Amino acid sequence: MRGPEYLVSVRLRRALPEGSWLRRLGPVRWLTERHALEFDRPVTFLVGENGTGKSTLLEGIAVACGFNPEGGTRNFNFSTRATHSELGEYLTPARRRYARDGFFLRAESFYNVATNIDEMDETLAASPRLIDSYGGVSLHCQSHGESFLALVQNRFGGEGLYLLDEPEAALSPTRLLTLLGEMNALVKADSQFIVATHSPILMAFPGARIYELSGTGIRAAEYRETEHYQLTKRFLDDPERMLRYLLKDE
Repeated sequence: MRGPEYLVSVRLRRALPEGSWLRRLGPVRWLTERHALEFDRPVTFLVGENGTGKSTLLEGIAVACGFNPEGGTRNFNFSTRATHSELGEYLTPARRRYARDGFFLRAESFYNVATNIDEMDETLAASPRLIDSYGGVSLHCQSHGESFLALVQNRFGGEGLYLLDEPEAALSPTRLLTLLGEMNALVKADSQFIVATHSPILMAFPGARIYELSGTGIRAAEYRETEHYQLTKRFLDDPERMLRYLLKDE
């Protein structure tokens, strides 16, 4: 299954500074060794243990593609606190064509995106309001999960490049299945997704490319060989046994 080719690959265009903490990340060292990270499917997942650099890499890709580091579309330029890394300044994206639409969604700063939308509507007092393209109801007037889905269902219009950082943080298992359905519809509408996630539900998207990030670098992995799938399956197959092992008395 070929991707829509909005983002074909990213690579480091020059070496990071000697003292940069980014050099300690396995995926960054992997890119430093003249590797390009390729996106050859409509959906790509970045998975791995906490601290391996999934969100840092996704953020760098987003910045290199022109998105606001805190999230939003390419037109968002707000900043509440400059905490993003410098990685995006060193990455070169390769494209075969440009997406009509796009959005960078990150769970940790989505509150700031919602606030910025409300503030722009209050300041501009334009018609139609900006929030109308997000479903017409302030994202602050919905639960975290409802606002995430309102964004995907109303703002994502197809022919787009959508970067999602741990969207499962706000969603129940049922809503994760809803998100899978929405992603499938958008892929059919010529869209591309790059998603950093821990969710084995999302990772099951048919035909997706899965990259497993670790202290040693980046490798392509099959769904059932990922630690996320294997550990979740072992737990659900026999939770009592796992709990006896984990909670055993010292």
